[in-house]
Amino acid sequence: MYQFIPLVLDALAEMAAHKLRTLLTLLGMIFGVGAVIAMLNIGEGAEQQALKMIDSMGLRNLIVENKDFSDDELKEIRQESLGLTLADVEAAKATLPFIEDYSAQRKVKTHLVYSDLHTADISVLGVSPSQFSLSNMQVEHGRVLNMQDEQNVAQVAVLGAGAAHTLFPEGQAVGQSIKVNHLWVKVVGVLNNPFLAKDEFQGVKIGGDSEKVFVPLSTSMKKLNSPFLASELDSVKLSVEKGTDTLVAAKAVTQLFKLRHGEAEDYQLIVPAALLAQQKQTQQIFNIVMACVAGISLLVGGIGIMNIMLANVLERTKEIGLLRAVGATQQNIKMQFIAESFTISVLGGLLGIAFGLILSEIIGFYSGWAVSWSLVAIVLSLTICMAVGIGFGVYPAIKASQLNPIDALHSD
Repeated sequence: MYQFIPLVLDALAEMAAHKLRTLLTLLGMIFGVGAVIAMLNIGEGAEQQALKMIDSMGLRNLIVENKDFSDDELKEIRQESLGLTLADVEAAKATLPFIEDYSAQRKVKTHLVYSDLHTADISVLGVSPSQFSLSNMQVEHGRVLNMQDEQNVAQVAVLGAGAAHTLFPEGQAVGQSIKVNHLWVKVVGVLNNPFLAKDEFQGVKIGGDSEKVFVPLSTSMKKLNSPFLASELDSVKLSVEKGTDTLVAAKAVTQLFKLRHGEAEDYQLIVPAALLAQQKQTQQIFNIVMACVAGISLLVGGIGIMNIMLANVLERTKEIGLLRAVGATQQNIKMQFIAESFTISVLGGLLGIAFGLILSEIIGFYSGWAVSWSLVAIVLSLTICMAVGIGFGVYPAIKASQLNPIDALHSD
């Protein structure tokens, strides 16, 4: 190690003596490593964002949602099916042993939502108490709705973070009252605001809870109106037991709902676990393509290093002959040239890492993709650089060490 350090210092001095040539050689490594870093950072960011999105849906949940139809289509469908109902949920709970828990949601038809401070155009949902736990919603202030609220048809509400800020821009929302249509409800909690870069995952709408008001399901059904011809519920989340194959569970749920809805296809079943698997497959293909592009860039950078090192061998033939004449061995010559190629690759790798981090942030800013810095990506890129530097420097080093000292001293 101590013998290698002087060789690295000599290599830096040689690079400084030929600045333009060194810069052109470094560019190949900089762009190659930058591509690797950017690719891995974007892939890491996409994976973390996907997990965050799936977390909001619940990995062990099955989600049943109403489909959207025109009024004329709904009139025909209602002759066969009443849409999603609490009876559907109770039937699933009673007949399917793998159903661990459930939550139900109902949209309220609103024409007015306001507080003493502000009026807002926000959605109001009636939800069962388990909606918050199954959707991984976390409360920031106060509490969420509970079973007592549901049983008492309580006039209480939980606000999303955005809704709370809109309705109460100047202060604390908990303990205040808001009016939903004709009904006054008391705010008992405010949810935190988990940032999601997108409101859609694999074609499925998610998130948006920040701009919503949540009231007990019983309150929404008995004291607030719903759209004409709407079903009793708009969506249902069924939580399956741990260890249950969600795809198998989904087939059983589909068969049950098909029987209960008279073969009317007025709902859709969403399996978050399947969406995650699809996302991972898509991301894997993306990573392979980007890895090939980055690999080609590194290969070009390695060829550039070999080219410049072969040029160095020709330029420094007399120097090599003189070193051999004063006692330098073939191994000494090899190590000197390998140290130079290694130094070039490491320096290019360090500059490439900085370039890659900047590049990934620029790509993320303009494309809207999530980006996450990965220590593994940085270490992997630098390791690859070292391997490229050594690998592409071996042949020039061997060629230099095999020069005949006498011929080298007499060369022009």
